[in-house]
Amino acid sequence: MNKIALFPGSFDPFTNGHLDTVERAAKLFDQVVIAVATNTSKNALFTLEEKITFIKSAVNYLENVSVTEHSGGLTVELAKEIGAVTLLRGLRNNADFEYESTIATMNKIQHKDIETIFLMSNEKYRFLSSSLIKEVAMFGGDVSTLVPEVVNEAIKLKYQK
Repeated sequence: MNKIALFPGSFDPFTNGHLDTVERAAKLFDQVVIAVATNTSKNALFTLEEKITFIKSAVNYLENVSVTEHSGGLTVELAKEIGAVTLLRGLRNNADFEYESTIATMNKIQHKDIETIFLMSNEKYRFLSSSLIKEVAMFGGDVSTLVPEVVNEAIKLKYQK
């Protein structure tokens, strides 16, 4: 049986914390599918197409990782479509656990055969969030060690004035 994990998120931008989670999951599953969505409750820095391009570039060395668009609807429906047995989520702290465990419970109600697996963030990335990256970069801070190179270059271009 091909064990597929679905890693959904808005990834705006994709960070080294996200990349670390993907690298670790790629060792645990036959296939990891990163599903890039648009979070309508946030102001996006990058378009969906840009995010997909950046993530594909950042993970291109991982043979069992692919990237797809998640253009709406329930994540568990996408999981069913692609044959995923697991939803993958990264946890940085207790607040993430509270939020993600609620979603995991609702997903289980919607699709009883799906399991959510939480991977604790690497200690060096526990402070990291996409919102924090954007705020630091907006004010001219250096985020080059916190995001993949392709993302760093795009961020620099976005905030050039």
